[in-house]
Amino acid sequence: MNIFTRCAVIITLATSTGAMAASINDRQDNQQTRIKQGVHSGELTKREAGHLSRQQIKTQRKEAYFKSDGSFTKKERAILHRDLSKNSAKIYKQKHDGQQRF
Repeated sequence: MNIFTRCAVIITLATSTGAMAASINDRQDNQQTRIKQGVHSGELTKREAGHLSRQQIKTQRKEAYFKSDGSFTKKERAILHRDLSKNSAKIYKQKHDGQQRF
């Protein structure tokens, strides 16, 4: 490989790693916004919102733990994405369960 190709590969890998981390943060922000919107619209009770927010905090703590050793592996990223997908499904389920705040 010539030097130009090597540089291109390095830049691509560095950018994709940053994009993956950003997508985790974007998903967390999006989910927190969905919870707040659900409370505001009455789709979520305060108790449901509290439970969902605690799940978000657990995911954030897990992310901090994974990053604490200085590396953030693909396996750790996959675990966080799995947790975020589960959290998203829980938010959807709670927002559409028919309970309303009065």
